[in-house]
Amino acid sequence: MAKSEELKVAFPMIANYNDVVRYFVEVGMNQTYIRQPKMTRRTMKLGAKYAPDMVCTPFKTILGSMIEALEAGADTLIMVFGYCRLGYYGELAERILRDLGYEFNYINMADYTTGKYKDYLKALKKINPKAKKIGMMKAGLEALKMMQNIDAIEEYYYQNLGFCEDPVKYKSIYTRFMHDMHKAKNSEDINEGYNKALEAFQSMPVHKGELPLKVAVLGEYFTVMDEFSNFNLEQDLAMMGVEVHRWMNVTHRNLHYPGEKNLHPRIQEYCQYEMGPTSSANIWYAKECAEKGFDGIIHVKSAGCTPEIDIMPVLSRISSDFKIPILYLTYDAQDGDAGFQTRLEAFYDMIEMRKKVNI
Repeated sequence: MAKSEELKVAFPMIANYNDVVRYFVEVGMNQTYIRQPKMTRRTMKLGAKYAPDMVCTPFKTILGSMIEALEAGADTLIMVFGYCRLGYYGELAERILRDLGYEFNYINMADYTTGKYKDYLKALKKINPKAKKIGMMKAGLEALKMMQNIDAIEEYYYQNLGFCEDPVKYKSIYTRFMHDMHKAKNSEDINEGYNKALEAFQSMPVHKGELPLKVAVLGEYFTVMDEFSNFNLEQDLAMMGVEVHRWMNVTHRNLHYPGEKNLHPRIQEYCQYEMGPTSSANIWYAKECAEKGFDGIIHVKSAGCTPEIDIMPVLSRISSDFKIPILYLTYDAQDGDAGFQTRLEAFYDMIEMRKKVNI
């Protein structure tokens, strides 16, 4: 496949999905992908420095990640779209970056989310006008498979890490899988990396007992999935000896989502109207886990996330109705992880004591 011009494309760091975009850009679009450094406090400080104070924390993180991508040599940025205020943030981020003096090509996916195939194709053609549809489609399906594999391995890892005999080796399998996705060049690489990781996990002894502690983690789409943004919440919780369940990921929310019309009958006693992009799903998942006898729920959101603030009273009702504890965690650009760790440990101690009393 020929290139119309040499582009160096980047995408904001979002959870573990950057290699999905990397794969599509390199294999499907035949362009160079620039991977910026993993997010650190510097990333957040950069975003917070130049973003308006009242925007949500994910915007600040994404803005900082974009700056680091430009610093790493990217000349073309792809901006994710969203169903809340994030849908307007693409234009704001571009204006901020251009005011800072950066020169770059910008593909704001919010400009193309009409649901029409030809409009999505327009966005992709900006990356490489000479790219062939069949090549893009093939690479797109393979990238989707990689994304589903990443989500599946994450689920397996966090549900079993706290009960394996060798947590260090268990984590090394997970890290190796992510490295394999980073290097993947074709569908064989994607499938081989997944199968190798799953086989390695399944070969390690896991001892959960009959009634392991189970905690559901739910909340705002970006913060709940991104380990940097939530201070490695799932890792820390799993290492305490908890089976961690998180429904919210791209596979569940964007590929296999049952839809508001199908979810509302299941939660009609708690919610009659749509309250935001992830509200119905989070209310449904909280109720589902409560009905299944989970030991606790952790609700994660960024500061200023209106939809997640709105559902907190609903979650409190579910907590009261099903006698299930809920820990609310709110993250912003000024936070450190010490306070969150203390609250998490206290929450664990409480649900562990309740478990022993109820056995």
